[in-house]
Amino acid sequence: MADQLTVEIIAAIKNLAQSENGGRIPVAIGEITADSELTSLGIDSLALADLLWDLEQAYGIRIEMNTTDAWSNLKNIGDVVEAVRGLIAKEA
Repeated sequence: MADQLTVEIIAAIKNLAQSENGGRIPVAIGEITADSELTSLGIDSLALADLLWDLEQAYGIRIEMNTTDAWSNLKNIGDVVEAVRGLIAKEA
């Protein structure tokens, strides 16, 4: 079972994916897990930059990656969750 942080980030990514895809997500909502690839949800590098900004604001963290680095390192939802988790731990 996913922990609270994972659930929150999946919800944020679902919302972003819906807004990026005209209200629809390319995969069934119930199939979105930490293993889901960002590209399979219709999230491109610009949408990823928006997501990172939203996560910085929501969790009071600073993600020190430019969009190119983020796109290279954050391939699936689990990658995003672990990056945020690590930054939250650093801030504590």
